[in-house]
Amino acid sequence: MITINNLQKNFGTTVASSIEYFEITDGEILGLVGNNGAGKTTLFRLMLDLLKADSGFVTIDGINPSENEDWKQHVGAYIDEGFLIDFLTPEEYFAFLGKVSGMTKEQSEKRMEDFTDFAAGEIFGQKKLIRNLSAGNKQKVGIISALYRRPSIVILDEPFNFLDPSSQTLLKHLLTDYVAQTKATLLISSHNLQHTVDISTRIALLEHGCIIRDLDNKNQQAIHELDLYFGS
Repeated sequence: MITINNLQKNFGTTVASSIEYFEITDGEILGLVGNNGAGKTTLFRLMLDLLKADSGFVTIDGINPSENEDWKQHVGAYIDEGFLIDFLTPEEYFAFLGKVSGMTKEQSEKRMEDFTDFAAGEIFGQKKLIRNLSAGNKQKVGIISALYRRPSIVILDEPFNFLDPSSQTLLKHLLTDYVAQTKATLLISSHNLQHTVDISTRIALLEHGCIIRDLDNKNQQAIHELDLYFGS
């Protein structure tokens, strides 16, 4: 479970995050939506202890990430290219992730096979460093890295960015299958409303750092309210 308590982050006079209380329960797929500057990425960075809050805190399974690092073994995340080790090939990078996670070489290689369809023949076996991959393929490497250790919480910022339509569809199946198999909690932010509605069980609408709507998305019922908001 993830809990947000009186979380406040300002950049000068700009309110980047202002959330009194919000709870994300285990097994949910939470979609964060909002216009540019709404505070989606800031919220993720606060959750991952990449930004220091001005006040308030987040807990992940009861742990405050700013006070204890035990949460890291349960969380997989991809925010941007800064998360990658780009002087390695994808195979070297995933082998490294497997090793630090306690996987054997055989287990790590087997885990790579789980992502063959999503990789679509463009990542593995190309003998390219990550830094030399296209933006879309770097995005795939980042997403795979977030899922690789089978964490119980996954955080993805704009995962559909840079992906072609076929890869976006594959990603939706990959994420929903992952949650179904592992019962993990998944948080995604996206400007793509339809993809977000397609996979999310719940949607949080952000504006100026605040969660202004908490929408149940069973049967994709949130799309009407989202259309009204973004179309206004």
